[in-house]
Amino acid sequence: MAMMASSTYIAAGSKPRCLLAKSLVKANLQNAPSFALRNTRNPKSKTAIPISNSPPRLAPSISSSSLAHRVASPIAPNSTNLKSRLAAGETLYGLFLLSASPTLAEIAGLSGYDYVVVDMEHGPGGIADALPCLRALSGTGAAAILRVPETSAPWAKKALDLGPQGIMFPMIDDARIAELAVSYCRFPPRGVRGSAHTVVRASAYGIDDGYVDRCEEDLLVMCQVESVAAVSEIEAIAAVEGVDCLQMGPLDLSASMGYLWDPGHKKVRAVLRDAERRVLAAKRSDAAAEGGFAAGKTSGPYLSGFAMPHDRPEDLKLRGYHMVAGAVDVGMFRKAAVEDVLRFRQVETQIGEEDGDDENANDKSYWSE
Repeated sequence: MAMMASSTYIAAGSKPRCLLAKSLVKANLQNAPSFALRNTRNPKSKTAIPISNSPPRLAPSISSSSLAHRVASPIAPNSTNLKSRLAAGETLYGLFLLSASPTLAEIAGLSGYDYVVVDMEHGPGGIADALPCLRALSGTGAAAILRVPETSAPWAKKALDLGPQGIMFPMIDDARIAELAVSYCRFPPRGVRGSAHTVVRASAYGIDDGYVDRCEEDLLVMCQVESVAAVSEIEAIAAVEGVDCLQMGPLDLSASMGYLWDPGHKKVRAVLRDAERRVLAAKRSDAAAEGGFAAGKTSGPYLSGFAMPHDRPEDLKLRGYHMVAGAVDVGMFRKAAVEDVLRFRQVETQIGEEDGDDENANDKSYWSE
């Protein structure tokens, strides 16, 4: 299981929620003062209507710990979140969601992807569009990662308040920018993240009392390496404390090398392979220093990547990637749509052929393709 749904359950032996609500209402009514009309004298009577000078006695506040139920945070602690699965040695498979469609997000999650990157960098959606996608994903087994359009405190703050399991920062060219990215994910004094944890979705709107204590530990911070400058500084970026994962960006890397239309060029592939080896070497070195993977004491960033037509997801997995994004939602739909139209256009109707004679007419798989 990836990101936990914002669900509510009743502790064993407690009152049902409807009865609990009735008892709270009754308590409020019993503690409520006898409110008087503002008119000091009834026009039909000479009897004065008393007005209480004491403040209203409200029912005592109800904390989440005193209620018989608990609401789980969208990123509440669990044994199967992204970071724990990576630490256990799993290779995770994901999808980039550019459409900002909650329906496609839900389909992706139900299909079995380990994570879905809701892309606000190249996709048309913003924070308001990302929220329904996160809600759709919360009902599936897929974790939500938000890619922000720029590495800045305001974007990071708004993204993290939604409660994703991971956040991805683009164009991290050196260690200084990586340090800034990490600081945007941490509350003072360790960072500069603005605080509204008492009301935002990440903390179940303030109901999850433990959110602040664990949010930084649970969050997967991903930095994108997608330029020649970034590759040259990759060891320094990898050494920044708090950077959990380095995401390779083959398209922007090819553009920075002058091969925008040829990301599969042998020179681009050579640079990418070199960057991969250096990240994996840093991971192995840190793991050995910390006691090895078997001891569960790994440090250094994980390696994440995006498959290309010339570089299949299986190839990335074989090269040691820890996270692999296999496709983009709009790209998958484009491919299916173009192929569907081509199949139709290429059919040559035979003169005199009757409808329904097609040997595939009874193929029930058509509508499920």
